[in-house]
Amino acid sequence: MTLKSTLRSLIYQSVKALQKVRFASQPENLPALLGISFPKSGTHLLDQILLGFSRVAPYATRLHSFYAEYEGESGVKRAPEQALAWLDSLHPRDVASAHLFARPEAVARVCSSKFIPYFIFRDPRDVVVSHVFYVTDMEARHVHHSYYQTLPDFNARLNVSILGRPNTDIEFPNITDRFAPYLDWLNHPEVLTIHFEDLIHARAASLTRIMDHLLVRAPLHATRQLILDSLESSINPTKSPTFRSGKTGEWKKYFTAEHKKIFKDVAGHLLVKLGYEQDNDW
Repeated sequence: MTLKSTLRSLIYQSVKALQKVRFASQPENLPALLGISFPKSGTHLLDQILLGFSRVAPYATRLHSFYAEYEGESGVKRAPEQALAWLDSLHPRDVASAHLFARPEAVARVCSSKFIPYFIFRDPRDVVVSHVFYVTDMEARHVHHSYYQTLPDFNARLNVSILGRPNTDIEFPNITDRFAPYLDWLNHPEVLTIHFEDLIHARAASLTRIMDHLLVRAPLHATRQLILDSLESSINPTKSPTFRSGKTGEWKKYFTAEHKKIFKDVAGHLLVKLGYEQDNDW
């Protein structure tokens, strides 16, 4: 462990201990809060909301850690055992975030009494548009950044974000295959599923669902209104390092007829499964 990571851990544990003192009358052995997200689907928004519970309960005021199935700069895929070791490293009252595949072993851990889990996802059409902006303009260290820079225009980059890069050593499949390892999170009632769009257009109802999902497992000594106000006030888009617009339906500005065709070919059924369309007539 490096000096930096050691200091970070000490600060985290100190702040967590202060939270325990601050909320001494609240339950102590609270399950860890786990925000699972498909990339480019509101990860930081969900993080902020879950950290909002620290205003009314002895939860950590900062993330314990973030886990991703791929290393951002190299694109190397982590072994399943690394995900399990990361899950095992979390403790009561932690708040953590992950791009985590729904492998059977991970599902078994996440759907246990140790966690209160949430899964956020977004219209895959908006995901691919967001991915282009992120890789091209916002994250120069991303493994695909240099390649995207070589492409002639936005349309070409959007094609790649939809279709992936099948002829490369760096694993980057099409949008349907990228989502496939996450799909099983939709099948477990222990995991609250959240549409990113609902947090934008139906926020009060969405925050209520997020609150109730916790209260079923961890009754807090606070009024419902105080909890909801704490979650709402924790949202601050300017503190998200990858926040761009926070809008929904942006894909309509960027998809050409050709983009629509190739997207329907590779992911039309995914849109139906996720509830964004009833068929391919869009």
